[in-house]
Amino acid sequence: MLLPTVPRIRLRSAGQPVIDTPFGSLTFTTTIGSTGLPLLPDELFELPGGRPLARWVTPGARVELLLTPYDPELDPDVWGPLTDCRAAVWRIDALAPLGRVRFSAELPTRLPEGVDAGWDGGQGLAAITVEDETTRLTVGGNDEETICSAADAGEAPRQWAALIDEVYDRSFSTWGVDLGHNHGMSWVLPPLEAGDHCELPVVAVRAPAADETGNTWSAVMPSPTVLLRQVAAGPAKRADAPDAG
Repeated sequence: MLLPTVPRIRLRSAGQPVIDTPFGSLTFTTTIGSTGLPLLPDELFELPGGRPLARWVTPGARVELLLTPYDPELDPDVWGPLTDCRAAVWRIDALAPLGRVRFSAELPTRLPEGVDAGWDGGQGLAAITVEDETTRLTVGGNDEETICSAADAGEAPRQWAALIDEVYDRSFSTWGVDLGHNHGMSWVLPPLEAGDHCELPVVAVRAPAADETGNTWSAVMPSPTVLLRQVAAGPAKRADAPDAG
């Protein structure tokens, strides 16, 4: 489970976890096999700093999603200032063998008129950038190569490290990152065995569109371990939490 030693308060009702952006809510979904988990979690907790932690439990898996502010600690002498930076850490614990798991992070299918959206990945990063005249938003997470290397950090099953050859020969790969229609991304995971777990980060960063330093792209490349370390270090400003009623 995520951050088992960090104190938490169980909330009485659970809303859908989202990250609000100027282009609509960034929403998260999980599909195990052919069954999608409900948009509303089974349980919702509040961690220090108002960070929401949602949990779903099925007969074969436990899924958690943590939303948190994130400080990418960019060098101010190199990168322009960010307007906002929010992150999610998704985790699945397999209680039984799981052949197919899909996790998605998506903006609305219909973006406002005058908004451009496109693929913006590279160097271990799967990302999209959405931009209008005033705001640039980059949403990023692990690409296939980083998913394989995450096994060495304990963020993914160890057997996934041996799948690195499939990253470069997609003719036989049954897993990877699906960009959809440039309004979000989906991660289809390799099979998990009972006892396996996987953690994936999603970071949403915005800055003024006039900034030319590439700051949003550079800010969306943390590992889940880095994100969780910041959460464990202490409270921050309140994250975008759903209405707990």
